[in-house]
Amino acid sequence: MEVPSVVDQGLDSSVSIIAEMETSTTPTGNRALVTEQATQNESDPALGVGRPEMTVPLHCLPVTDATVLEFCECVFTPWVKILGLREFKVCPGIVSAMFPQNHALKLSNGAVCGQAIMAAIDSVSALSVGTTGRIIKGTVYQHTHFLRPAINDDYHVRAEVLRFGKTSAFTETRVSFASTGKLVAHASLEFAF
Repeated sequence: MEVPSVVDQGLDSSVSIIAEMETSTTPTGNRALVTEQATQNESDPALGVGRPEMTVPLHCLPVTDATVLEFCECVFTPWVKILGLREFKVCPGIVSAMFPQNHALKLSNGAVCGQAIMAAIDSVSALSVGTTGRIIKGTVYQHTHFLRPAINDDYHVRAEVLRFGKTSAFTETRVSFASTGKLVAHASLEFAF
């Protein structure tokens, strides 16, 4: 589903865009969602227990080229969907995506907001960890270096898992200009299982 630019429609329409995204269905129609049941350390909310139940489409795990779009539709929040990530390529431990230009995500100087870039990094990195089929509890750490302004281009986001551990996974993510391949941002992330 292509998301219209909030700038083109005015800021008041952003609420209707999000509402439309929340009520939209995927091309696959009805899908069976399974509720994640945390079983370890039930008294520790930091480990994901005690949070509102999150529906996870277990039939989409591990994340593959065939399941990535449905997984994103089910798991990503409406404001992450506004990033417009597309053209996913998935293989075990590696996910790449195109992050298209979007005027709604730009600062007054024309550069894409760093918060949006970091959200794209986090989202693609989480998908790379999902190629194992394990459900993550969330991002524990993200460190991003911005090397140049993200101006006037689409962006290629590539995340690779460096290490799958027993309780966490570590990823490296690179954001580069789609047209030149020049590096825009580089990030290291850790995800808890």
